[in-house]
Amino acid sequence: MCRAFFIYHFVMKKILLTGANGQLGNEIKQFISQMPDYEFVLTDLNELDICNLQAIENIFAKHKFSFCINAAAYTAVDRAESDQEKAFLVNEKAVFWLAQTCKKYETVLFHISTDFVFDGKNNLPYQENDLCKPLNIYGKSKLAGEIAALQNHERTFVIRTSWLYSVFGANFVKTMLRLAKEKPELKVVGDQIGSPTYAKDLAQSIILMISETTKLLESKNLEKLNKLFGIYHYSNEGVASWYDFAHAIFEYAKIDTNLYAISTEKYPTPALRPAFSVLDKSKIKNNFNFNIPHWRKSLQNCLKSI
Repeated sequence: MCRAFFIYHFVMKKILLTGANGQLGNEIKQFISQMPDYEFVLTDLNELDICNLQAIENIFAKHKFSFCINAAAYTAVDRAESDQEKAFLVNEKAVFWLAQTCKKYETVLFHISTDFVFDGKNNLPYQENDLCKPLNIYGKSKLAGEIAALQNHERTFVIRTSWLYSVFGANFVKTMLRLAKEKPELKVVGDQIGSPTYAKDLAQSIILMISETTKLLESKNLEKLNKLFGIYHYSNEGVASWYDFAHAIFEYAKIDTNLYAISTEKYPTPALRPAFSVLDKSKIKNNFNFNIPHWRKSLQNCLKSI
């Protein structure tokens, strides 16, 4: 009797991570060990210049990625006002090239965006389909990047987030901790309202979205999958001003400092900021069954790590 032996060749799914040395990129890297069925290709500017179309084509041709997480961005909000060309090159043109290349290689794209696409004149949390009217060059370049991604690749997730902080990189939390040691008193804007976001929470959510997308791809449930693509909002639950945020940082870190709230007009910056940029997270919670932690709880977790 003849026996036929069939050998199953497991093909590991590859994920391209751009901006791997940024706050979000570093937090995503902490989850790699929990994803044994995926191979990550970690890139920052030295490994992949997303402003170089040929470099993008070369790395995709080599690896045939299943997923691309674009965490690379021009994020210097004030500098962008005088560096418009570079801001749009990184935040729009490079995203256009990534999206087209992802479409060519059938790669699912995750693109990270911002609450700064809104003008802050709402009095209710912004939903994904609310009108975008950015106030500054950074916001305009990020909105242009969203449009470039969505119009050039139907299998795209755009995730808008706000007030990102982490144990990695430079951010508001670490700046406040440093300034409290250097200055006898601090003045922080109290009339800009939003939601702080712990980059670790966002990273975990992206990983879970990749896992769910993989299941739907493998089960060939394309009807359900195609309904999931599009724009999502993600920030931690709760609302705060920058003053509230700073006050909580010092409270949980047990730092006694003189902290005062000031108005935006008393702290002028080159780029205008939205006065209210709270994001409605109903869509991502409903579609992916997420339980998003409150910003105060996540801040405490971050401070323990710092």
